[in-house]
Amino acid sequence: MKMKTKEVCSYDILSLGEVMLRLDSGEERVRNTRQFKAWEGGGEYNVARGLHRCFNQRAAIVTALADNDIGYLIEDLIYQGGVDMTYLKHLPSDERGLRNGLNFTERGFGFRSSLGTSDRGDTAISRLKPGDIDWHKIFGKDGVRWFHTGGVFAALSDSSKEVALEAVKIAKQYGTKVSYDPNYRASLWSDRGGVEAAQELNREISNYADVIMGMSLDSAIIDLNLNKLNQKELTNIFEKTAAKFPDLKVITTTLREVKSATINDWRAIAWSPEQGLVESSHYKNLELLDRVGGGDSFASGLIYGLLKGGALQEAVDYGAAHGVLAMTTPGDTSSARLDEVEQVMKGAGEAVIR
Repeated sequence: MKMKTKEVCSYDILSLGEVMLRLDSGEERVRNTRQFKAWEGGGEYNVARGLHRCFNQRAAIVTALADNDIGYLIEDLIYQGGVDMTYLKHLPSDERGLRNGLNFTERGFGFRSSLGTSDRGDTAISRLKPGDIDWHKIFGKDGVRWFHTGGVFAALSDSSKEVALEAVKIAKQYGTKVSYDPNYRASLWSDRGGVEAAQELNREISNYADVIMGMSLDSAIIDLNLNKLNQKELTNIFEKTAAKFPDLKVITTTLREVKSATINDWRAIAWSPEQGLVESSHYKNLELLDRVGGGDSFASGLIYGLLKGGALQEAVDYGAAHGVLAMTTPGDTSSARLDEVEQVMKGAGEAVIR
């Protein structure tokens, strides 16, 4: 993938999305706990943070926070993650209840699944509207090599989807590569048309994407168990998807087989017209501490591999290994280092490193 060079860009990666305060009940259940550990997290943000902290890329976030102490706490956590907040907007808390998003997270164990309870109604970022962000300055003057956003942000409000469309269109005008995660959250679409409306929006945004990260563009595919398909069948699905989006360079997805909340099989696949279908190592019986954010960490590893000009196989391997490590630590985001990711790619693991 030919892309803009570092020399003409202020950022390697820019994400657009909501950053929530994650409240983790640890070993207890949310309904019973008396204390929480606070983290920051959000699908689009996690990708930028992983690219900065693990892969040493210059990362920034476009987001909005309510101008109150919860917003300042989230901002402080973002500072610790090292993601540039030049484009963060502070919106005043008002009597209409403008607020910051919360995500209460309960770690699963054995037969008890993990549980995430989001509280994100009428949050600051859902009020962003077209024209609020100077995308021409960001992509045209400041310069961005890669832009990432997703279906969760686009689903927050009617104006959110318009902001996402505005951003991807202008990014393409200036030669910035665009990745889109068509993530579907049923709770965000329950009163706005359900899965059909979500997929209509996802297809519209995907028209401007170079990379699609996920297979939720088609309800027929959502219902398939991709783990059961062979390479020929998977290739056929990717080719049919790519035919709908002429500018698409790569389609990729992670594949997870859940044996229990704490034991999963995990791998990733990707397809491009030039290189066909490639697959990562198959991590069997992977022991998980916290599965939240594994897919986002895969995305950041994949983008890193593509930014550095590697083959698609290498990019998928970076993504899968980074996702593996992210799920062995608590929180949405990765605490891995690049050398640790590369050790996993080479087959290292389990042994004590001295």
